[in-house]
Amino acid sequence: MEKRPFAELGLSPDILKAVDKMGFEEASPIQTAVIPTIMAGRDVVGQSSTGSGKTVAFAIPAIEAVDPKIRAVQVLILCPTRELAVQVAEETGKIAHFKKGVMGVPVYGGQSYERQFRALAAGAQVVIGTPGRVMDHMERGTLKLDRLKLVILDETDRMLDMGFRDDIEQILKAVPETRQLLFFSATIPRAIQDLIGRYTKDPAWIRIESVAQNAPQVEQTYFEVDRRSKIEALTRLIDVHDFRYGIIFCSTKIMVDDLDEHLHSRGYAVDRLHGDISQAQRDRVMDKFRRRGFEFLVATDVAARGLDVDDLEVVINFDLPNDAEDYTHRIGRTGRAGRTGRAFTFVSGQEIYKLQSMVRWAKLNIKRGKLPSLDEVEEARTNVFFEKIRATLDAREFKPHDRMIDRLLDQGYPSTDICSALIHLLQSGGGGSAGGPPAKAGAPKSAPGWNKVGRAVPSAPESHTAAKGLAALPVSDDEPRITKKSKYERPARTGREAGMTTLFLNVGRKQLVTPADIVGKIAGVTRLPAGVVGAIDIHQRHLLVDVAAEHAPLIMEKLAGIRIKGEALTPKLAQPES
Repeated sequence: MEKRPFAELGLSPDILKAVDKMGFEEASPIQTAVIPTIMAGRDVVGQSSTGSGKTVAFAIPAIEAVDPKIRAVQVLILCPTRELAVQVAEETGKIAHFKKGVMGVPVYGGQSYERQFRALAAGAQVVIGTPGRVMDHMERGTLKLDRLKLVILDETDRMLDMGFRDDIEQILKAVPETRQLLFFSATIPRAIQDLIGRYTKDPAWIRIESVAQNAPQVEQTYFEVDRRSKIEALTRLIDVHDFRYGIIFCSTKIMVDDLDEHLHSRGYAVDRLHGDISQAQRDRVMDKFRRRGFEFLVATDVAARGLDVDDLEVVINFDLPNDAEDYTHRIGRTGRAGRTGRAFTFVSGQEIYKLQSMVRWAKLNIKRGKLPSLDEVEEARTNVFFEKIRATLDAREFKPHDRMIDRLLDQGYPSTDICSALIHLLQSGGGGSAGGPPAKAGAPKSAPGWNKVGRAVPSAPESHTAAKGLAALPVSDDEPRITKKSKYERPARTGREAGMTTLFLNVGRKQLVTPADIVGKIAGVTRLPAGVVGAIDIHQRHLLVDVAAEHAPLIMEKLAGIRIKGEALTPKLAQPES
């Protein structure tokens, strides 16, 4: 079925603004087919299931039809369950966000009558409810339908299966004859055909085929995650599975920018794509991604459409997609060319109902997963590092240092202690000119340093610096790793330089923090040049870092809550030395 931009569907500026805020860049097939038809004033029968994007398909024209000056019910949406009523009410509220004077209220059993009474008395124009509670308000006289313009029956077959036919008939008999009537149902049995024949006038029949679009080569898993914990969950999954090449999908352009910034600050090599990225920048980003110049592409659906990339290790739905078709398009980007791919999806709160509907709609084979614990993440990191050392030994890809080793042995140090000390230096970023562990095959080589699992210390992607005009950390393919003489290694503080302010950070040697971690974190979250960071003095449980005084407030704001080596930062101004 055809998809079109919302801007081509004849919508008002307020609705287009709300759609953009919700992150929708393009209408789904059912939205493209249904919205213009409803706005033309015709009755509609839409054969479609939850998960195809139909809520937005009927909610947009419903809000467009409301006259904010009339303080009376103008739209009635009937749903089979309280869960669906709440979900539809939330979506409708988002669409009406910029249309001043439009009020909506969900009415269903189990909720306080008083709250519903107040909303109806205040002049709510949109009512979303279950048939039983709607009938109850009609009988009490608290719900008047004489000004009704539009009646929508959502999941009609489920309402009939639940025994609501008589209630629906009574409601339809009570509404004005001039009203517009919309039926949405996954199936159209004879009972619904009878209702359509008796209550609609020349309806437009629109059917969206339910097609099994499952990707057999993709292992699909979903995780129930609180919104505030998504970034932590994402990084745990990446580290446990040691993913190095994938796409992370977000619903909005704002979320793409935000997630890109957070991942960059945590040492992941990422870049971004969304509708506000210029074509020239898009081409540069995609060329670099195909060459594995960075690990993860953070993108919206429209920006990632048509990408010619066949060997992704993983696709991660950081935000649940708008409909089942977008979901299958997303996960289909991995598991190609006979390979087995992975697809992870995060759901928060009531999104689980939407996912369940999408599973039914597209016949998805998706299982629930359990997020790895911190201990499992640490064990995975250790295993990855162990394998890198073993692979280097097997391949003999190292320069012998027999003379230095002999000197240490002659001084009485056991060989096991020498190895342990070297591993400690590598993991803490103090490995000297020997650099960090070898990169995994195909991993980006552009980073200036490595952390304890061999992941790149952050460097600002060229697209960010072009957009924001800030100096970037090095990104060239021949950039050296951090050494003791690198410009990222800061001298110990011997006194504050002019124009600098000293910040106190609650991490230190106990967390194995290095100067490179601090410089990379500050540059990553602020996009300021590395030169804003001066001397660094690392203690056992804290550190002091000099930063340019003019940027100190921004640095403190951006660092607050950011995790480094598992510890959330609480930056503050250091107390002056006595």
